[in-house]
Amino acid sequence: MNDQQRIAVITGANRGIGFEICKQLAQKNIQIILTSRDQEKGMEACAQLKKQDLPVRYYQLDVREAASINDLKKFVEVEFGRCDVLINNAGIFPDAQGASDSNWPSVFDTKIETMEKAMATNVYGPMLLCQALVPLMKKHNYGRIVNLSSGMGQLADMGGHCPAYRLSKTAINALTRIVSEELSDLNILVNSMCPGWVKTDMGGSEATHELPEGADTAVWLATLPDDGPRGKFFRDRKEFEW
Repeated sequence: MNDQQRIAVITGANRGIGFEICKQLAQKNIQIILTSRDQEKGMEACAQLKKQDLPVRYYQLDVREAASINDLKKFVEVEFGRCDVLINNAGIFPDAQGASDSNWPSVFDTKIETMEKAMATNVYGPMLLCQALVPLMKKHNYGRIVNLSSGMGQLADMGGHCPAYRLSKTAINALTRIVSEELSDLNILVNSMCPGWVKTDMGGSEATHELPEGADTAVWLATLPDDGPRGKFFRDRKEFEW
């Protein structure tokens, strides 16, 4: 790592959109810290990128655990002394378990435990990561935070069913606005993005976006110039209605 090289932490990055984001950012000579809950799968993903001579390190992280996030902060601080980019990609869709396209779970049948699982991973984890890593961004007055959201969390076009996922994605959008506002006097830009319907394990084979397309907006937001947008919601690099 040289003094000018940016440091980026990407969560849930052993596969899918997270892995593709790692690859695209590493190709821009950004030092990647690829994290995942499953250590074996994460190390395999890291090895794939290293074979391409891309700058990547692996760190095992469970975004549901405050202690794990605190350990990540210590690792980043000791190894790199800075954090320039945080991409909160790790997410779950607990409503989908056992459901089908014709039988998505209703809000009237959803258990609170399902809601709690969604919020712990999709909202509380990103909030704790911001608490842990923003102080490192403040040291250099530079930061880019990208929260992966979804059109399913869009209030302007809110539908029924899948309440755990929908509410958690609406909440991550609210977190984006709150964090962005509190950092408005600093060169730390915070935005949400919807990757669209992407061909991943979650999105399925019928999805309309390929992986590179799904990752593109996140990579763009992670590398914004200092006068770039803040506190906004995007899809395909275009501002998206909340």
